[in-house]
Amino acid sequence: MKTIIAIGREYGSGGREIGERLAKEFNIPFYDKELLAEAARESGISEEAFIENDEKHNRSFLYSLAIGGYGSGNLPFNHKLFLAQFDAIRALANQGPCVIIGRCADYALEDNPNCLSVFIHADIKSRIERAVKYYDVPENNAEKVIIKTDKMRANYYNFYSDRKWGDANNYHLTIDSSFFGIDKTIEIIKKTVEAMEER
Repeated sequence: MKTIIAIGREYGSGGREIGERLAKEFNIPFYDKELLAEAARESGISEEAFIENDEKHNRSFLYSLAIGGYGSGNLPFNHKLFLAQFDAIRALANQGPCVIIGRCADYALEDNPNCLSVFIHADIKSRIERAVKYYDVPENNAEKVIIKTDKMRANYYNFYSDRKWGDANNYHLTIDSSFFGIDKTIEIIKKTVEAMEER
């Protein structure tokens, strides 16, 4: 197998679970938060900085916050974090097949012929149910958390990729996990990977 699966996802759509299960079924590495540790190790910037600013774009970062001098000294800190993650994604993809969640991985790997970019979305009702059941989000606050998280992810993606987050034109495959269910969604992605492997 040579396929790298880059998964973008709406909050509460089950994208992380889908990615984890695909990685397990294909017996390949899975990167979500793990990517932050890799970016920190490679760049010399503290892992805490990556965790604090994960998939966030904040124009107000001070220029002097960077630790370790990653990249150009003239870049704002959040840009340095993005570039470090960008480099880490490409390095991990060069090591072989894997599943990468979020963080503009589809954009970072757009020139990689072995990358399958997927976007997982779902209706708001099922996302609220999932947020309450699996993420311990209070039901009366779930929709607000979903909207805020999606807005944060969209802002990050749109700013750094110059594309529109969730736009079907940016992905090889977009799937409604609330329509198909998690298991069937996984099967669809597996079939797509198998088709890619046969090219």
